Amino acid sequence: MDFTFDSEQNDLREAVRGLLERAYSDSEARRKAAANEPGFDEKTWSRLAEMGLLGLPFAEEHGGMGAGPIEVAIVAEEIGRVIAPEPFIEAVVLAGGLIAAVGTDEQKAQLLAAIAEGTSVPAFAHAEIGTRWSASASAVTATQTGDGWTLTGVKEPVPTGARADVLVVSAVVDSGGTGLFVVQGDAAGLTRTGYRTHDGTRAANVRFDGTPATLLGTGGDQTAAVERALAEARIAYSHEAIGAIDTALRTTAEYLKTRKQFGVTLNKFQALTFRAADMYVSLELARSTALWASMVQDAGGDVLSAADRTRLQTSRAGRHVGKEAIQLHGGIGVTAEYSVGHYVSRLTAIDHLLGDGDFAAARLARTVGDRPTVDPLGAPYAG
Repeated sequence: MDFTFDSEQNDLREAVRGLLERAYSDSEARRKAAANEPGFDEKTWSRLAEMGLLGLPFAEEHGGMGAGPIEVAIVAEEIGRVIAPEPFIEAVVLAGGLIAAVGTDEQKAQLLAAIAEGTSVPAFAHAEIGTRWSASASAVTATQTGDGWTLTGVKEPVPTGARADVLVVSAVVDSGGTGLFVVQGDAAGLTRTGYRTHDGTRAANVRFDGTPATLLGTGGDQTAAVERALAEARIAYSHEAIGAIDTALRTTAEYLKTRKQFGVTLNKFQALTFRAADMYVSLELARSTALWASMVQDAGGDVLSAADRTRLQTSRAGRHVGKEAIQLHGGIGVTAEYSVGHYVSRLTAIDHLLGDGDFAAARLARTVGDRPTVDPLGAPYAG
């Protein structure tokens, strides 16, 4: 299995890295962008659109670039490398991915082109108070009124929900399944209360009170489509986590080379060097698993299982590297003025978006009996 990028993918990585490093040359630049509404830099978002990154996974006939999961992974990792606050995964991979998966040709042409141009920021309103990472809706109901629909209920948290121009909303339909609907940001009966999360990004409480909505696609139960979209987003978030873990490790390694204790730099202490080596092992295990998951997605394989595997591995790696990075930095690691604490905060947020490591482990455990037993010395066990 070849895990290396081709020349075009390397060029994409360098172009994205150059853009984001200029925008967020240091942690202070990121803090300033996250401190002001809407929680990210609109100019950087426009530059991402100019480079074609906001339409990267969409078909060319819908204004996109027709790229695949590997290219999306490259962009996500570079975002994580500087923990850029732009909602690439939320808007492009998750909300945009659902539109591309179930929307009509007319909806795709209209909505995806606007996303790719950077003129519309969508958000997926799915999470509900009191639920944990379910693919079905329960707290928002959809009622058909003549030729249209109205929504009633509450969604929270909705990442980028207060800024979004368009909301893709999951709701319970008359049949008892989960339908998907499009709600415009200025729709009647829509109330959005935004707030800042611990990692500096934004989320919102979104209330629907007889809010007009348009059915996304042709109707029916869309639970399977939501499940797949969530899985693809988990894979993308894993790559964002890889970028953040990589930077946290590099920052820690540099600190060990420069910080002196008892007249020598910290990297002279063998115990600390071993801990840094263990951090590197965690990173590379997570990186290979995330790349494998993207390759499975690109090949049309079992995306749900691949997403759970990479979520579990990156969850463990993020916790391990994050805690060690703070410990090896000492007191400075938890200060707002130093970058490593912000990386750990973002890794923690990623771990709890769409299902954490324990959630993934539990799902994998439920299916372990369905998998063949392999004899380490020979062929699969047939007994």
